[in-house]
Amino acid sequence: MNTADPEALARAGLTHIIEPNDQTGAALVQVAGAVEAYRLIHDHAGPAPAHEQQQVAELLDAHGASRASLRLDAGLERWRPRAALADPITDLKLMANLGGGIIHPADEHWPQGFEALGLAAPLALWYRGNGDRDILRDPAHLAAIVGSRDATEYGRTVTAELVHGLRARGICIVSGGAYGIDAQAHQAALAEDPPIDAGPGRSPRPATIAVMAGGLNRFYPVGNDDLLMAVHRQGLLIAEVAPGATPTRWRFLQRNRLIAALCAATIVAEARWRSGALSTARHAAEIGREVGAVPGSVFSANSAGCHRLIREGAATLVTDAAEALELLKLPDPAQVPHPGPQPAQGANPGSREEQRDYDGLAIQDLLLLDALPIRSPRTADQLAAVAGLGMGSILGGLSRLATRGLAERTGIGWIRRFPNGREPQRGAPTPS
Repeated sequence: MNTADPEALARAGLTHIIEPNDQTGAALVQVAGAVEAYRLIHDHAGPAPAHEQQQVAELLDAHGASRASLRLDAGLERWRPRAALADPITDLKLMANLGGGIIHPADEHWPQGFEALGLAAPLALWYRGNGDRDILRDPAHLAAIVGSRDATEYGRTVTAELVHGLRARGICIVSGGAYGIDAQAHQAALAEDPPIDAGPGRSPRPATIAVMAGGLNRFYPVGNDDLLMAVHRQGLLIAEVAPGATPTRWRFLQRNRLIAALCAATIVAEARWRSGALSTARHAAEIGREVGAVPGSVFSANSAGCHRLIREGAATLVTDAAEALELLKLPDPAQVPHPGPQPAQGANPGSREEQRDYDGLAIQDLLLLDALPIRSPRTADQLAAVAGLGMGSILGGLSRLATRGLAERTGIGWIRRFPNGREPQRGAPTPS
């Protein structure tokens, strides 16, 4: 990493100053750019210029942020005590010596999956490890496996089986580097065949990625030192906080959104009722990613969180690697049919069913679609009551429907959209 790169220097400094998912900070960077945002925090004294204050407030308001977080001056007040301690040049040199560096949105390796986070996207990513960073760009070949720290033998066995099947298809396993299910996911990935060689002059494709809640200059938890060093050798470790940052409860919770956004699917292998792994699953659902959960014994408290996700409709039941691969939308090579002759275009049109804009939707998304009004917006809570679905299904479904142009957020709620025009009435009442 070139320490003379102004963008890299500014974002390195900002990751030391601004806490993860501080949307006021993200809005300032989007409005002013990283270099100017760092200068305003680090060098400028007094209140922020009125122009920046107004633009930040408008941007946050457009993203539905609470009014209390709209004040840029309040952000400057909490950031400036840290600004004097920021030393991005030293941080970049330290990480280079550890076999790492920093990635920012203008970098070719920046994860495309972070686009789904909007203002909640990280300002930059620190990394270390020998794995090819290209793997970060595309969620399609990344799968998260998460779960409780106090894993049972059942949970560890299931995790190993899932990882074995996913790695056989070249999927990189993402987890949080913690004890329990996280550690088992990393260990199982490392135990498979060596990472695929990416070609001359390229790093190998990583077997696994650990997303950390603290600075990458030291490993946490210390009991996983050997494991995380193995991840360094055969994969990647990434974090959104600068070297030296302590893993705190807030940073652990915010780390979960990165795991969810990086991957096409998140699978909860084993989790208690209030496990932090459920946070990762809910982040994934909110941004329209696939979520799976492995069932366990109804008498096991360690599986209560998985059962909760399945019951609320926030996760698909997953019992083996084949079902996990279904979440990733990867075809099973043994089951891909050979294409047969296609009918000529326009031949016998009466034999074909007319395509509708909601064809292919899952049952839960169809229920949500039916609950969407045409004129008067409904809030997520109102939609949950009308559709009879859990909030996880509502938030994930709204994201998926919006992507297909079937739903739109207006004001404080959501309404139905018809990308291909309204259908003729078939006798059923339309929500209003």
